[in-house]
Amino acid sequence: MVARVSRSFRGISERLVVRYLTNLGGEQVAEDTVEGDGWSATFSSEKVDIGPSLQLTEISIVFEGEADTLDPLVDKFAQKAMRAGG
Repeated sequence: MVARVSRSFRGISERLVVRYLTNLGGEQVAEDTVEGDGWSATFSSEKVDIGPSLQLTEISIVFEGEADTLDPLVDKFAQKAMRAGG
């Protein structure tokens, strides 16, 4: 059964998303998609307001694959993203 997990991360760039996902075993197959063995991740970004005068980049990622594969992948990605962003 294919599972889908959506997560958002602030303060990291699309370039770092690709780097982290490829370091976790994926390969970039499109500008906004990285695929690995049994999983894929599609991402988008937008600027979000933080307070009256500050904006951050927010990356939204949809991970798809087998639940047994996704759980550790999403956890490892989140650890990398939290060290880089917020």
